[in-house]
Formats: sequence, structure tokens, C-alpha cells
Amino acid sequence: MPHAPQPQPAHELDAAAVRTWSSLAVAALGRAREDIDAINVYPVADADTGTNLYLTAESADHALTAAFEVAARTAVPDVTDATGETSLAEAVRAYAHGALVGARGNSGTILAQLLRGVADVLGDEPAGRGPGRLLAQALTRAAESAYAAVAHPVEGTMLTVATAAARAGEAAGAAAGTAADVARAAYDGARSALAETPGQLAALGRAGVVDAGGCGLVAVLGALFQALSGQEPAAEPVRGRAVPVPQTPEPCASEDGPAYEVVYLLEASDEAVGELRPRLDRLGDSLVVVGGDGLWNVHVHVDDPGAAVEAGVAAGRPYRIRITHFGDERRRARGERTQRAVVALVPGEGLAGLCAEAGATAVLVRPGELPAVPELLDAIRRAHAREVVLLPGAAELRAAAAAAAERARADGVRVAVVPTRSAVQGLAALAVHDPDGSFDEDVVAMTAAAGATRYGELAVAERQSFTSAGICQAGDVLGLIDGDVAVIGAGLPETAEAVLERMLGSGGELVTLVLGPEVPDALAERLEAYVQHGHLAVDTVTYRGGRYSAPLLIGVE
Repeated sequence: MPHAPQPQPAHELDAAAVRTWSSLAVAALGRAREDIDAINVYPVADADTGTNLYLTAESADHALTAAFEVAARTAVPDVTDATGETSLAEAVRAYAHGALVGARGNSGTILAQLLRGVADVLGDEPAGRGPGRLLAQALTRAAESAYAAVAHPVEGTMLTVATAAARAGEAAGAAAGTAADVARAAYDGARSALAETPGQLAALGRAGVVDAGGCGLVAVLGALFQALSGQEPAAEPVRGRAVPVPQTPEPCASEDGPAYEVVYLLEASDEAVGELRPRLDRLGDSLVVVGGDGLWNVHVHVDDPGAAVEAGVAAGRPYRIRITHFGDERRRARGERTQRAVVALVPGEGLAGLCAEAGATAVLVRPGELPAVPELLDAIRRAHAREVVLLPGAAELRAAAAAAAERARADGVRVAVVPTRSAVQGLAALAVHDPDGSFDEDVVAMTAAAGATRYGELAVAERQSFTSAGICQAGDVLGLIDGDVAVIGAGLPETAEAVLERMLGSGGELVTLVLGPEVPDALAERLEAYVQHGHLAVDTVTYRGGRYSAPLLIGVE
């Protein structure tokens, strides 16, 4: 956690003020994140609102810092002035963009939209408006755009706090107040609104807490006031019990609510997103879609994560897809904190759902798009565990997994990387995972299970090339065993049988088949019969890999 910056001298409403605001906001959320997590009961009691807000602000701060570094190296017309200093417009746009691409959870997604609303006004800087009036209008735009981004706005939440802040800021701006005056009024208005949230939302009232997202927003507005005035706001205590336990939870926070949180970035047109919203709204709840100009951040709670991602595919290009199962987070929020978690990188939506059902945090890997270290580090953080076992799932992902593990260790998390080279090895490791045993013994058992699993894959050759099995032509079916081409065939069924025969030649007790999205069920039936006929003592299990998975993955244990 970064150390809180010292109170700064008063700033005008300029790029330097935005940078100071950003650093102070990260520090304030860093100090409050655990307390905010503890009062998180709505919309899901998953104890991560403070962490999500902190990580969103951290991402925004990194983007803003990068913009300043670029401006320091070169002066660009219409972006920086003659001295290479970042303009207000460039600063707020970078700040909002960083929040958008790094938004975490429901609260972080709303914070990203609030910052985008601020950027929409301050990034324009029309003549004839003083800084105070400009900031007041920016806060109003922020609240309005956040309400518009949430499918079903609820009072007593972060949205209510944002609206109260905007109204107070507008009153100060109308009275010809300075930017600092507007920020102070917005901060005070937000604090007053936050105190009223338990009386507006039943879940908060029963738990005896204020809204967690609103509490985080008060911290962000306090940082804005400090950046513009040079005065350090009084520490805002988090009201409520240390560990809230609602007597009668709201439906959306109960065990009957949607099982998964699905989040992804989406490249799509405004028209396509307009069609996406109602489709996702029918699938689940807590729908928030923020962004614009072709880039969006989509957040929704659903029971069918594959359908939520499929809707994104129909609208445009989804990426950085994160699927989280709520079971472990709900148990942790009730005080049943899990000591150890598993993070698995998987090449398919179906596999991601399968790993999530097993209690792992799944990171979906699309073909040709290797996840970056920050994305893996975020997955480790989202696991909210003192110990994490990381399953890279492919040889080319091990370097990024090792780098993310090293950074997580610096945060105090104990991380071990089990060197899985295929998704089927990851499934084998998950099958023997023992969260109640010692960390070292668990890692050894998972490593042994993965190592004892031979893995095969079927792919279609894109061009003529030399392989370890000979020359293949475009369109040939390639059967890979342990990463090397072992069979070149003309059809998927025949090649799969040849690969199975070779893999079972050295023995085996269980065959795992993972079918790609275009592979018919008939192939699985044929391969199961083939195994049963030639190897009576070998069992077979079949899964659907879903979109982005290979035509066929095979594991033999």
C-alpha cells in the first residue's frame, strides 16, 4: 500500500491538480480498503468493494503517470503545451481511460464512469466558464452518466452519494465559488448522503452499515478537495460493524443469487452496445456497462457465464475476460475466510466455468492473446487468499505466471506455480487440490497429478510445414502429444483415435476429453466407445471447452 502523500499546496484546476488528486485518492482508498471490504453487503456480500475501488484507482493513476511521462519526453501539438507539460484535457482523459480499462467489480466500474463524466466536461474546457463552475458541471455530468450506465439504479448506493455530491457542488458553483469551494461542498454533500444510506437500502439498515461503494467515493472526493485546497480533510471513519452479517439478506446478496461475476472489456459500436444491454439484463443482474468511443467495460452477475461472453462476442470483440464464482467470496464474507486459492489460466469459456465451479479463479486465454502480467496479478489479488496456487496451463504462459507470482509475493501472498502445460493437466491438478492440507503438500500433490497426466491436442494445419511426424498440408488434422506432432491425419475422428491409441499404449486409468465449440457430441460418443472397446479398465469423462478452445484436448492419467 502506498504511503499517503502530504497535503499539497492549493492548485488551480489544472493537470497538476488532477495528478495530485489521483495520488491522494489511491492513498486514501489504500488506507480504507480493508474497512470498506468489511462493510460490503450490497449488491453481493463478497467483501471486495474496497479492494476493487483501490485497484481501479491504481489503474487510473498508472495511466495518468504514463501520460505525464510521455508528455515530458516530447511535446505533441493539441495534447501538450510548448514545454511538454500535460494539459488538463489530456490529464483527465488519461485518468478516465485508465480507470475504464482497469475497473474492478461493480463499484470500480461505476467509479470509472464517474471519472469519464468528469473527463467529458473538463476535457472540453470551453471558454467563458470559471474553474468552479466547470468542476460543478463535471460532477453533475459524472453522476448523470453513472446513473445511465447502471441497468437498474438503486437508491442508498454509490449513485445516491454521487448525486448528492453533484448537487452540493452545483450550489457552490452557482454562488461563484472557486474549484476548491466546489470540491469542499461536494465532499460535505457526499458525507451527509453516505450517512443516510442505511435508511434508504434495507440490506444496509439490517447490517448496520453505510454503503461500501459510497464510502469509497467519499474518500475519492476528499482527495479532490485536498488536491485543490491544500487542506487535509478529516479522516472519514467507516461506520458500521467490522464484519456485517445481515439477518435477512437481500435476494441479490443471498445464496440464491447469480453464481458468477463476468467482466470484460469490449470493442463495439454504440449501436451494438445498445442491443447488448437488454440481452445481458435478461441473463442476470447488477448490470453495468460503461465507456464510449468504441471501448466499453462490461460487468454483470449471471448463472451462465458462457452466455454473457457470447453476448459480448455478438456485439463486438470482448477481451480481458474475467469469470469469478461467488461461492468462496460469500463464505469469506460470512467470516469463513479461505486460506488458499487456485488461479487457473484456461483456453475456453467452458473450461473457465468448470474451473470456477471447482472454486478456482479462472482467467480466460484467447488464441493469440497472451495475458499480461498485471492481468494475472489482478487475478491473484481477486482470489483474496494468503496462499495461491497458480496453474499457467501452457508452456508459453509460464514466464508471465512466474513474473505475476513474484510481484504477488512482494505483496505478502505466498504463491506457487504448478508448471501445467495444458488445460487437462490443470484439471488433474484441481482434482487433487486439498485446501485444508499444508501448502507444501498441496502443491506437491497438484504438481504430481499434473506431471502424471499426458496431454494431447488436435488442431488443423493452416499451411504446409515440416513437423516431427513429417510434412503436413494446409487442412490436415494434426495430433499433438505432449506438445509435439505425433499424427497427421485427414479427419478429426480417425486422428483422435490414433492419438488415443498412442497415449494409452503406456497405460492409463482415466481419459479426459475436452471438446471444442464446433465438435459434435457424436465424436465424444465414438471416442468413449473406442476407449471402452480397447481398454476396459479405463474410464472416460467428457467436457465442453466452449468458445476459444481447441477442437479437442485429451488427457490420460
